[in-house]
Amino acid sequence: MLSVEQRAEIRRAYYVEKKSMRQIARETGHARETVKKAIKRAGPVSYRLKEARPAPVLGPYKGRIEELLAENERLPHKQRYTAQRIFEIIVEEGYEGSASGVRRYVGERRRERRKKQVYLKLEFDPGQDAQVDWGEGQVILKGELTTAQLFVMRLGYSRRTFVKAYPTQRQECFFDGHVRAFEFFDGVPHRLTYDNLKVAVYEILTGRQRQEQEAFILFRSHYLFDSRYCTPGQGHEKGSVEHIVGYARRKFLVPLPRVESYEELNHLLLARCQAEDCRVVKGQPRPIGEMWAGEQPDLLPLPTHDLPCCVTREVSLNPYCQVVFETNRYSVPTDHAYPTLTLRAFPFSVEILHGEQVLARHPRCYERDQDILDPLHYLPLLVQRPGAFEHAQPIRRWRSEWPPVYERLLNSLQHRFNHHDAIRQFVQVLSFNREHDGALVEQAVGQALGLGCAHYEGVRWCLNQLVAPPPSPTALDLTTRPHLAGIGHQPLDLSGYDQLLMGGPHGD
Repeated sequence: MLSVEQRAEIRRAYYVEKKSMRQIARETGHARETVKKAIKRAGPVSYRLKEARPAPVLGPYKGRIEELLAENERLPHKQRYTAQRIFEIIVEEGYEGSASGVRRYVGERRRERRKKQVYLKLEFDPGQDAQVDWGEGQVILKGELTTAQLFVMRLGYSRRTFVKAYPTQRQECFFDGHVRAFEFFDGVPHRLTYDNLKVAVYEILTGRQRQEQEAFILFRSHYLFDSRYCTPGQGHEKGSVEHIVGYARRKFLVPLPRVESYEELNHLLLARCQAEDCRVVKGQPRPIGEMWAGEQPDLLPLPTHDLPCCVTREVSLNPYCQVVFETNRYSVPTDHAYPTLTLRAFPFSVEILHGEQVLARHPRCYERDQDILDPLHYLPLLVQRPGAFEHAQPIRRWRSEWPPVYERLLNSLQHRFNHHDAIRQFVQVLSFNREHDGALVEQAVGQALGLGCAHYEGVRWCLNQLVAPPPSPTALDLTTRPHLAGIGHQPLDLSGYDQLLMGGPHGD
């Protein structure tokens, strides 16, 4: 086969130097037919097989293979004939050739049958559409490599994008992501496009019809947006957000963020979403922020109040004044030990209520079989049972990290009172943390130790002074009464006291 340079030399000799094909063939040593082809075409002619190569072994079975491939079109996507299964079938029917020959032929026929996917470029009106999706991203959380779930919503017109990280894709996280996105956009898109997420869709019906989850219908009704769902397996129908999930992972999470909490991570993600306002998306006339400013008036207004993004459960107390949710045990104040309570699980917190009263709040735990205890919940019980102080699990956990002045106070009380009275007074002092900031209680304990009144009443007095210090006296304005200005500054005359000690002016 001629190289590109050889072909160029032949063409130049013929067209520029006006040599004949015979002369060029003689000088170059190429056949005249080869010279003729080079003169006719500058590039090499691709080889095309004029007729199929003989396949004496596989040939008789090609028709059967075609039947099986045609049947594939009518079978479920995940239960179709593979090349290996086709090989096994025709072996049973007498085929004696190799499996590789069958795989090669099946691959060629599939490539011939496959059509290139083509799409329509979409554009959206301001405020009308947004797309929602989940993705995953790796972060270093508290020193450990963690997979965070990324909720992503993108406006169709301005391309403004909101990203927030969660520990899971549960429904309460799904709803919370919407609410925070609506706040970020300062409005609600008229229609949102989704995959067929279990948290939103109960059952896929014919066409685009879906039976939605009742909780999602309530959520959608509160914010007044409409929903649209992609055809199963056709993620390209919301390709804008599919693309931006990968973009956010590469742009926002590289290098891997090192954070101590999801709150810190989400502050980082929010700042990077806001920084995107300066970026101009290819094909857009203005930066994202300017496009969004023009789109925002067309969004639906935010409701007057947000719908709680939580899962609600009726729960009962166990003997240790705890309620159980997803195998984890959350403490409740022992002085509010109602038998039946309500638990509300938010993405990052858990609330325990009696009626409308919130009795306890805890950070939500996504591990299993954990005790999430607030030591303040058990102090009322310890006042009644001071003998359990040394071994009470909540106190032992707290004691490993409480301020050193607490240990000094406890030692001082134990030197002055008997064991039970000392513990009881110390627990009463700890109870100040239920109503006051911990740093303020720590300061009051330190002051009481310094003043020598290291007991319950002394700490309470110091705390009251810190919370409501006595007002300092205001200076009197005596400009209109100058004759009173000297009072309080005149020299003291103590002779009257001497006379009193002597028995009066006459010495009686």
